Amino acid sequence: MKDSGPAAVFDAHCDTATRLMQGDAIDIGRRLGDGHVDVPRMREGGVFAQVFACWVDPDIPPERWNSNTLKMIARLKKAIEAAGGGIEVAGSGSRIEELASIGKIAAVIGVEGGHAIGRSLEALEKLRESGVRCMTLTWNNSNDIADSCEGAPKWNGLSDFGREVVAWMDRAGMVIDCSHSSDKTFFDVLETTSRPVLQSHSCMRGICDVPRNLSDDMLRALAGNGGVVGINFFPAFLEPVCGARIMKIWNRYKAERSRLAAEYGGDVARADGEILDHYMAQLQDIPMPGVGAVVDHIIYAVERIGTDHVGLGSDFDGIAVTPDGLEDISRMGAVDAGLQARGLSVQERANIMGGNLLRLFKTVTG
Repeated sequence: MKDSGPAAVFDAHCDTATRLMQGDAIDIGRRLGDGHVDVPRMREGGVFAQVFACWVDPDIPPERWNSNTLKMIARLKKAIEAAGGGIEVAGSGSRIEELASIGKIAAVIGVEGGHAIGRSLEALEKLRESGVRCMTLTWNNSNDIADSCEGAPKWNGLSDFGREVVAWMDRAGMVIDCSHSSDKTFFDVLETTSRPVLQSHSCMRGICDVPRNLSDDMLRALAGNGGVVGINFFPAFLEPVCGARIMKIWNRYKAERSRLAAEYGGDVARADGEILDHYMAQLQDIPMPGVGAVVDHIIYAVERIGTDHVGLGSDFDGIAVTPDGLEDISRMGAVDAGLQARGLSVQERANIMGGNLLRLFKTVTG
């Protein structure tokens, strides 16, 4: 059968909202000279839907977590409106589909890290009222909701409050995202929720054995739940040797950044201004894997759970380095081409590149 061309893309995670906090000069409506995501490059990459994750650094004072998240959401919505009519915030899966049918990009607002709500369901409700339709329960830090895969354990999985959060999100039609969660948190969520779960930007532990990636048992459980895993493009999660070199540098950076931020009263921008360029320069000396590494993780998952529960979660604008050939979101077609070369059909590729995530969002958000 003749191939119908590159599949349309739904990307489950980017951190472009964090870049927008640098100021109004970042206009995502035009092609930017840096970063990974803007509307022109999204169109070049065939993107019809994008989850924009709003993340606040837990190194800032906790009393600012929620207010800063709301400020970021407001800045994101302002940037989307300023970008023109080609992109629009979508509050449901059905609206995502409607926008795609008229050639518009759907922007889905997410929150990365449940520390943004502290221990308040009222704060969670305010996030939903502001347009948020997806939230990762943890980031790299354990919080009042649950244990992270990297933070010190506090609850042995979900806390009692975390179970309330899961139940509330189920009722409200918000997508629960378990990326960054500990293994125990992940399984607790699947036992608690009545909805399909998202693992927005994670890879396969069977290829690259790091806590941020999914084990085969987790992968099969996610499929049984009806959920979707979005494969992350961060080379540290794709290939073990490269990953070890990246994380050795990155862990030193994170530790020094946290120390300096504490000294500066939670001023993470000042800390980054002193050290970020130094560590970024070190990363540039590391050879990066190519597009084939991303395809390998997709195929690994497909061989175990089929093509209905695998998608893309690039982590663009949140990763310091990218695979060769996936320098920004305009290059998404390279993944599709890689899947075609590995023998996947037009329909299988359409599912992975975007259809599975659309189904999940329609199921959960309406």
